[in-house]
Amino acid sequence: MSTPEITLSNPISELQGNDWKAISIAEYLFLLSLISMFLPVKIYPALFLLNSFFFYRETPQLTFPKWSVALAFFSLYAVLSFLFHYPGEALALTNIIKLVINFLFLFFAVNWLGSRDNESLIAKLDMVLLAVLALSLVQLLGYHQAYDFRLITGSDSSGEASTLYNPSLFYWGLEDKNMFGGRIALMAFSFICIPVVLKSKLSSWRILFAFLIAFLSLSRTPIVALLIGVFLLLWFSLGKKWKIALLILLAVTIPFVLQKIIRVDSLTSSNDGMGIRLVYWTAFFEHFGKISPLGNGFMSAPEFLKQNAEFYRGEPHIHNTFLSTYLQMGIIGFFSYLAFFVWFIKDCWQRTSNNKLWSALFLPIIAIMMILYSGYDNDIIMYLCLSYLIGSLLEIDFKNIKLSL
Repeated sequence: MSTPEITLSNPISELQGNDWKAISIAEYLFLLSLISMFLPVKIYPALFLLNSFFFYRETPQLTFPKWSVALAFFSLYAVLSFLFHYPGEALALTNIIKLVINFLFLFFAVNWLGSRDNESLIAKLDMVLLAVLALSLVQLLGYHQAYDFRLITGSDSSGEASTLYNPSLFYWGLEDKNMFGGRIALMAFSFICIPVVLKSKLSSWRILFAFLIAFLSLSRTPIVALLIGVFLLLWFSLGKKWKIALLILLAVTIPFVLQKIIRVDSLTSSNDGMGIRLVYWTAFFEHFGKISPLGNGFMSAPEFLKQNAEFYRGEPHIHNTFLSTYLQMGIIGFFSYLAFFVWFIKDCWQRTSNNKLWSALFLPIIAIMMILYSGYDNDIIMYLCLSYLIGSLLEIDFKNIKLSL
């Protein structure tokens, strides 16, 4: 594409013709499962489990790709590790149950999505994502209003940003700044990608809407993830002269992004989220010999960090999916989880020839996993489902993608 064509796109009017009465039970539950992740009452495990049953009922024949075998092996090892090292804490029991349920949901969801025409579902998903993101914006504006909008233009440190999240005002999303930011990034990027596959359009208002919510969250995680994903979508879509303009814009805005959004000056500070991560990662590598080749046990990160890190702030993991996996479950857990993730991406790549779209979909989640998640979080599971749904819907040619309002 040599010149971006500006057209007006209204997702609500485009979707009003959809017949919600024709939706199946599994489709309703799939959309409700996504919504339930944002509710303050954690009902999503029950919905995930119920949804898995209806996925199974509506799937003509189950398949067992390599990634599912690796995931089953990882899950079994995680359960055995839990039973062997169980510390008697309710949190550990809750998390191992969530792990099993989340992975069952992923297996049955991908089987279900891969056996059907999903164009009607993805149109309804578009409306649901708009609703959950709009409510996320309202939640964040409520926080900012209670803080007299003193941080509306950004914060100087991660610690200051965390003070925005008043627990008494929480009703939507997550109470934790970084976890909420990660969820916003994944759902917002899915929202950006939907018209790319449905209408061959890259919506500028969606991009601005996503970055607005991410910025107001005061978390660097969604900003970085969205920058990676959106940059790739633009780069794949634009012609040569517009790519040059994009690079110039990037060069001009980098100082602002680094200073005001990434807060590069405070990255190594002990009260900064990234500084804390660096301390935890340093402890992991400096005391690698204290980690058993079979792993220190499920949910063992807190004890390890208390004993070996320069300081410990109470997190249940070390802010890196792959390091956390090795710490807890050793060589077996690490390589089985890595095999699951690599084979899942490979399976997606083979389903459609949307190599550029698959790259744009997976690089943001990989970036977030390197700095945030424990590995079995519902955010990862739902995003993998959404990526599979979006990326496998239609074959697209980025040369035909048009920039729209």
